[in-house]
Order: sequence, then C-alpha cells, then structure tokens
Amino acid sequence: MSFEISRVSGLMREALNFRAKRQDIIASNIANVDTPFYKARNIDFKGVLEAKEREIFGANNNDKLQMATTQDAKLDITKPASISHLKAKIIISQAPAGNDGNNVNIDKQTTQLSQNSIGYNAIVAAIKKNGQIYTSVINASAKLS
Repeated sequence: MSFEISRVSGLMREALNFRAKRQDIIASNIANVDTPFYKARNIDFKGVLEAKEREIFGANNNDKLQMATTQDAKLDITKPASISHLKAKIIISQAPAGNDGNNVNIDKQTTQLSQNSIGYNAIVAAIKKNGQIYTSVINASAKLS
C-alpha cells in the first residue's frame, strides 16, 4: 500500500525531474559553446507545472490547499495523487548567432546553471522536510508503546 501525505509531494517530484532535465540541457549548451551552427536550447516547464498545479488543486483554489475527501467525508489516502508524465517543450533559442552560427552565450548559460542548481537544491530540501512528517509520526508512535 502506498500513500502520500499531500498532493504537493507529487508536484515536487515532477519539479525535481524537470530541474534535472534542465540541468542536462544547460550542460549540453555549455559543452557545445564552440560547435558551429549549434543553437542553444532550454526547457519550459514553468507553464507545465502551473497547469499541473491547477489540475491537482483546482483552478479556483484561492491559494488555499483544499483537502480531498471521498464519500462520507473520509480521506482516501490509499491512492496517490494522479501525476501523469508531464511534457515540456524544448525551446530553441532565437538569440543572435556569432560568425560561426552558434548562439550560445556562456555567461547566460552559467547563470542559468547556477539558478537551476539553487532551485534543484530548494526542492530537495522541501522533499526532505516533507519526509520528516513520517519520522515524527514513527517517533510519536514509538513513545506510545
């Protein structure tokens, strides 16, 4: 049996997967900085995650987390939130290219790399914090024995 504490944990997992994918794309851009006619790529997952958030929490959630219940106000924790595989668009940069046809800006790419790394680490910290709920429940139940 598997269950999740909240629907946010599935969204955090998807965000973590997209941050990892973006890291790969940025690293590829940096690796191809000297490749003639290479066009920088990026991944747009912000819009995809916002759409998934609206799907999970509802369009009119007013920034309040609503509890999902089944009939007779029972909470069904046996089914994890439905997180389908999200697809984000790979965006080819239309930035001006140099003489060799390459449009990778190394300064911009390294900045994006560090920003993405910070975002990735923040999501990992949130997932760890979310996991502490299990630890506190286990510790509390051990004290009852």
